[in-house]
Amino acid sequence: MKILIVLTSHDRLGDTGEKTGFWLEEFAAPYYVLKDAGAAVTLASPKGGQPPVDPKSDLPENQTEATKRFRSDPAAQAELANTKKLADVSADDFDAVFFPGGHGPMWDLYDNADAIALIENFVKAGKPVAAVCHAPAALANVRNKDGEYLVKGRRVAGFTNTEEDAVGLTSVIPFLLEDKLKERGGIYGRAADWAPYVEIDGKLVTGQNPASSEPAAEALLKLLRTV
Repeated sequence: MKILIVLTSHDRLGDTGEKTGFWLEEFAAPYYVLKDAGAAVTLASPKGGQPPVDPKSDLPENQTEATKRFRSDPAAQAELANTKKLADVSADDFDAVFFPGGHGPMWDLYDNADAIALIENFVKAGKPVAAVCHAPAALANVRNKDGEYLVKGRRVAGFTNTEEDAVGLTSVIPFLLEDKLKERGGIYGRAADWAPYVEIDGKLVTGQNPASSEPAAEALLKLLRTV
């Protein structure tokens, strides 16, 4: 079982002067769910090398068992520091792909030709694709073989407008993910703000927020085990 995890390389939070990146919990929880299940995990990002961690996700109040485990795991930290370049990975080499969120993907994975081609190749091969929180932005411009948007007519989840409002970034990000998924024809589902929520539609797995990252990874594993 070989699984690719694709992280953002984008570290600027719009014009605020603040930093962003990937949300640590959304990487660490799926990473360990998959590794503990015996999967061989490969990490990639658009630029390769060390992807930026959203500094807010590293604050004490946002620590979880998975993030604490990661911070005491030198091997995992070394892996993260040396992600492969997205352009250099192929769907042929993996059984599934997982995209952790954080605000970074809203900028560099949304309209990234390599990410779009990669996801399209996973879909064409009938392999599972998972994304959580803001990372479903990477799905928004992906199309099926018939030319329709991948999410059109499919049940999807992602960071909600009300969650975005709660973190005060509605006017900072390039678009609202909930609105974009609906605009692309997605059948958008959600739970209460910050509650775990995952949509599974065929081989497509999407999660609403950081709390959804572990259940999304578990749903991905279940799909792989039933292939």
